[in-house]
Order: sequence, then C-alpha cells, then structure tokens
Amino acid sequence: MENKLLDRPFLDTLPVFAQFEGVADADNYRALPDDWSLATADIVDSTKAIAAGGYKSVNMAGASVISALLNALGRRDLPFVFGGDGALVAFPATTTATVRETLSAVQTWVADELELTMRAAIVPIADIRARGLDVRVARFQASGEVSYAMFTGGGASWAEAEMKAGRFRIEPAPAGTRPDLTGLSCRWNPIQARHGEIVSIIAVPGAAGSGKAFQQLVADIVALVGEEERSGHPVPLEGPNFSFPPTGLETEARALAPKGKRFWPKLMILGQTALIGILSYLRLSLGRFDPLQYRSDVVRNSDFRKFDDGLKMTVDLDPERLRRIEERLERAEREGISSYGLHRQNSALMTCIVATPLQRDHIHFVDGAAGGYAMAANSLKAKMAA
Repeated sequence: MENKLLDRPFLDTLPVFAQFEGVADADNYRALPDDWSLATADIVDSTKAIAAGGYKSVNMAGASVISALLNALGRRDLPFVFGGDGALVAFPATTTATVRETLSAVQTWVADELELTMRAAIVPIADIRARGLDVRVARFQASGEVSYAMFTGGGASWAEAEMKAGRFRIEPAPAGTRPDLTGLSCRWNPIQARHGEIVSIIAVPGAAGSGKAFQQLVADIVALVGEEERSGHPVPLEGPNFSFPPTGLETEARALAPKGKRFWPKLMILGQTALIGILSYLRLSLGRFDPLQYRSDVVRNSDFRKFDDGLKMTVDLDPERLRRIEERLERAEREGISSYGLHRQNSALMTCIVATPLQRDHIHFVDGAAGGYAMAANSLKAKMAA
C-alpha cells in the first residue's frame, strides 16, 4: 500500500483533457519526477514477423508488456503507451525491482509462446535529463472510465533508442518463466475500413520543428482528421465483430496458461465469447453485465490516437481527406518542421486488457492490421536515414 501512495501527489497533478486537440497544448503536460524511470520494450525484427503474417502476435507481445506490469504492480493508473510492436510504461523508483523481474518474465514468455524476440530496458528519468531531454506527461480522457497517457519532451524516444543500442538492458528470465497476463485478450476480428483505408500515421518533430511550428502541424492534422465521421475512429459505433471460435483463442490461452494446461482456459474463453454473442443478439443483460454497454465502452475506450514524442494515429479515412493530410505532412517535411511515416491497409486490429467484463475500465489498443505503426515507423526511419 505504501508504494501505491508515494507517487499519488504527482499522479493527481496530471492534467486531464477531453478534446484530443489538447495534445498540442504544452500546458497540459507535467514533468515526471526525477526518481521515476521508463520501462520500454519492443520486438526485434518486427518487420520480418509482420511479413510472415504474425502481426497479431506482434501486437499481443507489445500489449503484454503493459498487461504484465499493471498486474505485477497491482494498479492501472501508471502512464503507459502502446506502440504496436512494443510499449512504454512510466513508474516510480520504489517499484523498480518488481518492474525488472516482470520485464524479464515477459521477454521469456514472448520467446516461448509467440516465438518472437523482445528486448527491454529500464531508463531512469535522471539519465534522460542529464542528456538535456525531458519526459512530460498528460492524460487524454477517452471515456468516463479510461484515460490514456500522452508523452512529450523527447525523453521517451531517447530511451527507446538507448534500448535498441543495447544500453540499460534487462535480460530475459530463465526459460519457462511466465508473467501474470490476466486480462490480456485478442478476440475481435479485424475491423474493416468503412470510408476508404485504415491509415497509420506517425509524425515527429524535424530539424526546424520549433515547439510552436510542430504544435501547429499537430493541430492541423488533428483538425483534418476531425472532419472525417467520428474523427476517423476505425471502430464502428456498435463495436467490432468476433467469430466463434474467436480468432485469437490460441494466443489468449497461451497468455493464461502453460502448454498442457490450456483446456479450461480455452473453455472459459469460448464460454464468455458465446455468452456475449448470445446476449448481444438478444439484447439482454445478465446481472450487472450489459453486452450493449460493454460493446459501446470498447469503442470509447480505444486508443486509436495518441501522442508519444510525436503524433500517432490509426484512423479510417476517405481518399480526399487522406490526400489533404498527406499534402500537409509533405509541406511540413519540406520545411523541416516534421518527418512522417504513413502506412495504408484495409483493416485494423484490436488487442485488449480486460480485468473483467463487469468493470467498465477495460482498455483497447488499436493498430493497423497490415503492419500499422511498425511499418509507418520503418518508413519514417528510412526518410530520416536518407
């Protein structure tokens, strides 16, 4: 209990804004305390895994970092961001030992069960500030029950680069070690584009990207996307669909139990999926569970847009709106204000953390179904290297 209360004053100071345009307002952010750190992880050679058709597993691996850390620390209020093939979580120094152990376990689980290689690091905020960078955090209120952290200051990007360079590294745990991934699921079918294409966009500050110039670019892109129906939200109002059995049955079972002990977890997943499907079809509630409310919450609790040292969105856009957005991004790139990466696909994927369907604070990570953020990031890196 003591650890949970030590950082409460800081978390209470985090501004919460309800209009996404607020990501461009520097006044909405607060600096993380000096004694905090960033836990960061991603999949090595995620592009190769995507090309082999394993993007659902790549997404599951990225979300597993957040799921495992929230479960291990017994809390859901820590600032985090999902990056498609990885994730970042900010945490206070008092929990470092638990975070280290959990990151080790997640890497091993990803290797054992998903046959992917994950790297991970813990980067102290003090080291980031020693480099002249910062990590500032705000919260965007996606719904009445869920808010998502936004990061700015350049420190999160530097931490990721340090991890990829092999510094601040956390070693995997021994084979067979498993983290607590209770609630991690991927039952929904791919979500088809309705307006044209599902587009994953990443835009980061360029060499001439002063604070105000880049903030204006972000405001312009958010406004252009905002002209689309429901601001380009890729998930339909009635929620995503699922098949029976769910497409993610095997992967979710691997998160819940080791090989040889998955019969009952699979049965539970099948039972829950069937029950939700039947209740939704009949428009009936069961006790405190209202399937229509649940599906509505899935839509509102989705993180289809975020700010993580740059603007990141996975949105459903019509061709004309996408053309205008690309023109604005290209102009900013020519002027040195920003660099950007963009990836088109026909559908989006959703990976979820649901402690229980009876609680309304379930969280849902959205990415493009054909590489999404990982492929947009590759495009961005190629431009910056050139």
